[in-house]
Parts: sequence; C-alpha cells; structure tokens
Amino acid sequence: MDGQRLTVLFLPESAYGPTNNCIGIGDVLRRRGHRVVFAAEASWRGRLSALGFEERLVDLEPPPEDGRTEEPGQFWKDYVSAIKPEFRKPTFEQLDTVIADIFATLIEGAKYAEPRLKEIIAEVRPDVIVEDNVVLFPALATAGVPFVRIASCNPLEVPGVDVPPIFSGYPSNDRSCWPGFRNEFERRHRELWVEFNEWVQEQGAGPLPYLRFLPEADANLYLYPEIADYVDRREMNPNWIRLESSVRRTDEPFEVPEKIAKGQGSLIYFSLGSLGSADVELMQRLIDMLEHTVHRYIVSMGPRHEELRLPDNMWGAEFLPQTTILPLVDLVITHGGNNTVTESFHFGKPMLVLPLFWDQYDNAQRIQELGFGARLDTYRVTFRELHQAMEGLLGNAWMRQHLREIGAEIRDRSGLDLAADEIERVGKV
Repeated sequence: MDGQRLTVLFLPESAYGPTNNCIGIGDVLRRRGHRVVFAAEASWRGRLSALGFEERLVDLEPPPEDGRTEEPGQFWKDYVSAIKPEFRKPTFEQLDTVIADIFATLIEGAKYAEPRLKEIIAEVRPDVIVEDNVVLFPALATAGVPFVRIASCNPLEVPGVDVPPIFSGYPSNDRSCWPGFRNEFERRHRELWVEFNEWVQEQGAGPLPYLRFLPEADANLYLYPEIADYVDRREMNPNWIRLESSVRRTDEPFEVPEKIAKGQGSLIYFSLGSLGSADVELMQRLIDMLEHTVHRYIVSMGPRHEELRLPDNMWGAEFLPQTTILPLVDLVITHGGNNTVTESFHFGKPMLVLPLFWDQYDNAQRIQELGFGARLDTYRVTFRELHQAMEGLLGNAWMRQHLREIGAEIRDRSGLDLAADEIERVGKV
C-alpha cells in the first residue's frame, strides 16, 4: 500500500458474531503492517490484546457496582436469557417484544458510550474507523476520517420493494404478508427512530435514512454469499460491497476428540450461538432428541455449559474454534446467526436451522427456499421432524456436492482480503 501505515479503529457490536468478523479483517490488516485498535465493550478486556490488537475499553452501561469482571458479551447473554420466552412467538409479534426492545437497548448503549468514544478517537487518532453494528455511534461518523460500515447481518437490512421485510422470515415468493409486517415495523419503531435521529444530529452527524438506524458510510461492506443473496430481486447500490465470507484465521487447530472420532453415522456440529445456548431448557431438549440418532455430535455448549448433560454420542465445550471444526463435519445444526451461516457456506456445509430472533429467521428461510438446508420450528420441532430433516440433508448427495463446489468458489474470492483492500482504499484518501 505504497508504504503508508494506517491506524484503523474497529467498533464491533459486543457479541461473538460481529466481533469475530472484525477480528478476521483486523488480523489481515495487522499482518499487512497497519496499526489495528479495537474500541471493545469492557467485558472483552484482554481477549483482543491476546490476538495482537490494541484495546480501548468502552462501557455501554454503568459498570457493576460490585466491581465484578464479566465474560465477553455477558450483557447480551443476560439480556437474551431474560427475554427468551418471547422467542416462542411469531416474528410479527417479536417486532414489539424483541426487535424494538433490542434497538432501544442498543441506542441507550450508544448514548452512554458517546463521551468515551470521543476520548478514544482523540487518543488513538485513527485514519479509518470501522463499525460493525446495527445502530450508529455518532462519534465514529463525526471524527473527520473515512467511516466504514460493516453489515454482518442478512442483507435484507438494506430494504427493497421486491424483497421480504427484514426480521420477518417470510418467503421470497409470497408477498401476501409483506405489507402488514412493514406497517407494523413502522408503527412500532417510528417514534424510537425519530428520537434517535434527533439525538444523532445533535451530536453533529447527518440525518438517518427513514426508519433505519445506521446511515450509509464511505464504504459499506456486507457479509453474505452471492449464491444466497437477493441479487435476482434487487441490486445493491455500487457503494455496497459484498464479502462472500469473512472467516477469521485466528482460531486454533482442532482434532476430533477420541470419544466421537470413530463410530456410526455422520459427524455433526450443533450450535445455537453464544446467546441461544443460554436457554438451557431448549439446549437440553434438543440434545436429548439428538441422543437417539446414529450420529456423532460436536456441541458448542455456551455460557451455561455446566448445566447441560451430554450423552455418549456427543462431545462439547463452552467455547469451540468453530472455523476449524466446520471443515471436519457433514452437517451444521445452527440458530441461523449470520456468521455461522456464512462460515457454513464458506466450507460448503448443509444447514439445519432453528432460528430464535433477529435476522436468524431470514437466514433460515433463505437457506430452505434455495435448497441448501432445512428450517424447523425451534421450540415445537418433534423428534420425527428433526430426524427426517437431518437424514434428508445427509442423504442428498447432489446437494452436498453442490455446496462443496460453492464453498470452494467462496474461499477463492477471499472476503477477508477484499474487506482489508477496501479499508486501505478509503484510508488513502
């Protein structure tokens, strides 16, 4: 890059998906000789510096009065654990009980963090700022340097008349419910958006697009494979750049434990993500059903791992190096989080999706309607339905071969390098 060394400041959402996405991109930039700094939510203390990055810590709410140290993303784990009964409701009802509440919580975090972020920017003096979140932190857009937005969510986040509304999980070929969902989203979110838009402008940033909580930036990167994107229904503006995948290279190697290395059936990876796995009752119910199959399982057990019982055909741990496990398995059972979905495509794996909230329903629907996996009702699925879906995917040799070919193409396109190239490009201005 003509010898120019950039200082790049990342602010990811305090959850494993967006943070891991930024880690992957930041690692490429660091290896190219740039200075990479993370403005990380305080619970990530020490986790990013251990990977070779600089850390500047940010609180999104007042710190615990007892001074305890929280686990990374603990705020969202606690939050999801508290509202998990709402995940049993249809997506239309979740607009009121989940989606709007999450936006409101994120907005409060942005307001609380604004003074600290200004301090960090003044200290770090970045050449480029990168945000991977779903609401704007105005300090990042008013720093006087190029601003890069990463959307590591389903690309329905960018609306269009010919695509389903985000968070709905509605099919692409049936528009009957689209208007009602969009009207309900507007009814429930308009007042919140108006207040946030006013506050954003008071901080010196420009106005937000109507009913959207993040504006477009100098460069806009979105994380989704072309094969699953909605390119047949709407084109993204040229200032949106698709990253086919963004698979970090920082995970440690993984060897299948002896307990399940050999035996009958296929090897399957089961993860509801760091947030979904906080629902112990759901996790144990699914584990108990999977016990009565001929297959072997690697289980991402999550923050309440000590409360889960794994049978003999399973091995698991609280944290797992997902990107080095996925190449080894035959099928992925997932909640449909965007990072897990794009990583599964990256390695050419079929998916059985059990969505909980947010864009997970959109990912589940897209995978099913394109024939790359199956979507099931997370809380009501029966053993028979689960078993039939698994066997149908594992027994579909044509689909599995097609996914292997797709994965090879995605890996060749190197989304990590493309993201780093774009950040370097805007940093040269």
